[in-house]
Amino acid sequence: MKPNIKELTLKEFAAHLVERKEPSYRAKQIWQWLFQKRAASFAEMTNLSASLRARLAEDFTISRLVTLRQTVSKDGTKKFLFGLSDGHSIESVLIPELKRLTLCVSTQAGCGFGCAFCATAVLGLKRNLRASEILDQILDASRSLAGDQRITHVVLMGMGEPLANYAETVKALDVMTDTSWGIGISPRRITLSTVGLVPQIQRLMEETKVNLAISLHAPTDELRGQLMPVNRKYSLQQLMDCCRALPIPRRRRITFEYVLLRGVNDSMDDAIALCQLLRGIRCKVNVIPFNPHPGSPYQRPQDAEVEKFQRVLHAHGLQINIRRPRGDDIQAACGQLQGEEVQHRQRQTSLAAAQ
Repeated sequence: MKPNIKELTLKEFAAHLVERKEPSYRAKQIWQWLFQKRAASFAEMTNLSASLRARLAEDFTISRLVTLRQTVSKDGTKKFLFGLSDGHSIESVLIPELKRLTLCVSTQAGCGFGCAFCATAVLGLKRNLRASEILDQILDASRSLAGDQRITHVVLMGMGEPLANYAETVKALDVMTDTSWGIGISPRRITLSTVGLVPQIQRLMEETKVNLAISLHAPTDELRGQLMPVNRKYSLQQLMDCCRALPIPRRRRITFEYVLLRGVNDSMDDAIALCQLLRGIRCKVNVIPFNPHPGSPYQRPQDAEVEKFQRVLHAHGLQINIRRPRGDDIQAACGQLQGEEVQHRQRQTSLAAAQ
């Protein structure tokens, strides 16, 4: 099997060219074709000689994801189920808003952290994604856009835990943010969401300039331990101490994500405890009414309950955003579309065996 060219770093590829008596500056030209012009073949790289294009085609492949399914919601949200080369699949969600177009990307096939309310957790962890597979979600989603549309923001909030796949995630971020030869998205427009892996959070903030979001979902250790097993390894105290010590630039904030589960974590006592937990941290809170999925025991709170929770946070001076569920009609919560596809394959297999 020929190697995938996108798995090399720019430095590694430049060294490859020099070994073959080609000027190293060609590396940037080729990277621009791959990540800025989204070239799917070496034949498209028309500012290279025909002989170089032929040699590249002999030495490398250019990866692409296979679009297994693509669905569009009545609110404009677009959901992709992408197939990987080994038969696994991942999901990405394209979310249009008034002045931005955000792509939610996956960093793992499945997830091993077992959050009780998450559709992806049901699937378990299949494997980490390679950097090229993270980047190809952006490139292939971009190919689906019309006219002058472009992805303006990226959130690493899809399937998997980005910081459990640290090296490949950061490698992908380097390409995403480079403006010379990479995709060229500002780090200020990229947000990475984590369940709270404390050592990796500290390292991420030292090594990158992306925004940080913490999946919190409970204001006490007891409740968070029930909802999120990771809390048994890194307690709320450890997580909050880490957040308070982070070198967050003056005009930026940590985002805390809080999925509201009816009758579980949405009481007024929960809201007050959350305010006390976050005291002294420059932050904002994304309150997310639960997006129901088949088989889940949890329910979405009523709008009035969400508003009561919001009022308590406002009264305590927290910056809060109510993130309304998007794409309910196309099962846009990560893991839902893949679960449906797995069930479809199982039904097809059963039907074939019965014939």
